[in-house]
Amino acid sequence: MPKDNKLVLKLPITKGKGEDLKANPDNVEIDIIYECARKSKKHQELLYKKFYGYVMAICMAYCSDRTIAQEVVDDTFIKVFESINSYDSNRPFKSWLRRIAVNCAIDELRRNKKHMNHLDITEYNGELPNVDLVDTLTVQDIHKMLSELPELLKVVFNLYEIEGYSHREIAKLLDIGESSSRTYLVRAKKQLRRLALKYLQ
Repeated sequence: MPKDNKLVLKLPITKGKGEDLKANPDNVEIDIIYECARKSKKHQELLYKKFYGYVMAICMAYCSDRTIAQEVVDDTFIKVFESINSYDSNRPFKSWLRRIAVNCAIDELRRNKKHMNHLDITEYNGELPNVDLVDTLTVQDIHKMLSELPELLKVVFNLYEIEGYSHREIAKLLDIGESSSRTYLVRAKKQLRRLALKYLQ
């Protein structure tokens, strides 16, 4: 579960004090990252192409409009190239990249208030709906149905169920109350359950 909302990890891309990460011919990904840290335009383009589909899929989970998602993808890679020297090569690169992409998507949603219209809600009463059916669906099925949810429900569901954020963290990210975050999650699951019944008929 995320401990903070920073875009990048604090750990350096070095093996020891003052020692740069060495290029590794046996690991193409690390070699590309190493060259990106040296500001190689060629390798930045290679990294972009290699992970474009992965980042776009993440952004589409938060941005219903593909044009906006493309802008978030571009913002993500700009931040990646700006901060790649802080990447810790002992950790999975895709996890580091995903964190940046999610934060960029949330930043875009906060900037573009029309996507963050709050829904009329009643206070969360602690009762969860029966969502066993939703829980048995594949991630691909859920992503298809998520596209039919109101933007805020989709974002809260993604942050809580997929990214592992707490309701307190979601509330801070989206500038809503914790009880609202819980309510949006419940509503998202209820709607997903209805959609699942429709999809599985």
